[in-house]
Amino acid sequence: MPLTHVSLIKGSKTAAQKSVILDEIYRAMRETFDVPEDDKFMRITEHAPEDLVFGRHYMGIRRSDDLIIIQLTVSDTRTTEKKKALFARIAEKLVQKAGVRPEDVFINLVETKAENWSFGNGIAQYAERQPAAV
Repeated sequence: MPLTHVSLIKGSKTAAQKSVILDEIYRAMRETFDVPEDDKFMRITEHAPEDLVFGRHYMGIRRSDDLIIIQLTVSDTRTTEKKKALFARIAEKLVQKAGVRPEDVFINLVETKAENWSFGNGIAQYAERQPAAV
């Protein structure tokens, strides 16, 4: 159920690099965040440099034009420890497999209630699985 959105500067990554980035984020989610197999809903958007504005030194971290902003919309079901593990694993995998500097991996989780998802057919699949309110 994570919906993954990756933003980066247009032309900063090849098609092959973008594929690796999405694959490694997915693997990290599978390893640390209890994401089921085939639960893969991901997109990349590329922005002109003037359309992707970021603090190059915010919190003492030196970011470059290779910054990757990863936003994950997820159900609000995971512990802080799982979130920390996910952040670390994504950064580790992108450094190892995509040649990204750890300073250029920015991750944001947006948490939502489980009933706020429809995976098709106009049905709130997760709401269907929850017990009815009394």
